[in-house]
Amino acid sequence: MENITGKTALITGGSKGIGFGIAVELIKAGMNVAVTSRHEEAAAQAAAQLSQFGPGHALGLVADVRDLAAQEQSVARVLDAWGRLDLMVANAGIGHFGSIETLTPEQWHETIDINLTGVFNSVKAALPALKTSKGYLITIASLAGTNFFAGGSAYNASKFGLVGFTQAVMLDLRQYGIRVSTIMPGSVTTHFNNHEPNAADAWKIQPEDIGQMIADLLRLHPRTLPSKIEVRPSQPPKG
Repeated sequence: MENITGKTALITGGSKGIGFGIAVELIKAGMNVAVTSRHEEAAAQAAAQLSQFGPGHALGLVADVRDLAAQEQSVARVLDAWGRLDLMVANAGIGHFGSIETLTPEQWHETIDINLTGVFNSVKAALPALKTSKGYLITIASLAGTNFFAGGSAYNASKFGLVGFTQAVMLDLRQYGIRVSTIMPGSVTTHFNNHEPNAADAWKIQPEDIGQMIADLLRLHPRTLPSKIEVRPSQPPKG
């Protein structure tokens, strides 16, 4: 089992939801974790909350995944703070849903730009540091990356694309000792799509469950790579 204490991670969109849950579990495991948000106050608040979970340390950064230079600056900040980057989690995402008749060009572009191009930017920014550390790259996709549904044209397109992108990148980067996985969750308790988490969400995957999974992936012997992982609630309500 690999020792992850003292290693470092950068999680995009890590101020809440799945990204925050991942950060909590990694900090509990002794890793140092930087989380990004587009909003300075959210980044600072997340870092302050995460620091309470120790023993790892937290850093909040302001960055928009649509901006490659901002992603490169985030990686530079991690290297300045801790000297290395062992894990990039490309988690930032957005969802616009509705019939193609009502979906606007602005909603389409925002979905693709954040969910797909944003991951490209995150990977490009992190690649030199991950080559040095022989690190790990994880993208957070969705079961919507293999299962299409009405009203999901933009979201499905972004997540289908993300799954294909990540698998191709996995083949590109194996030669450098970089492991690449995509995690495809089903229903997760988050604020996604303006949802307010509540007691009725207890059956869903919890953000910290994804965090535990990532900690386990990091501990796995590097000769083995689960490259695509579908994750579902084990006991959904009977419909």
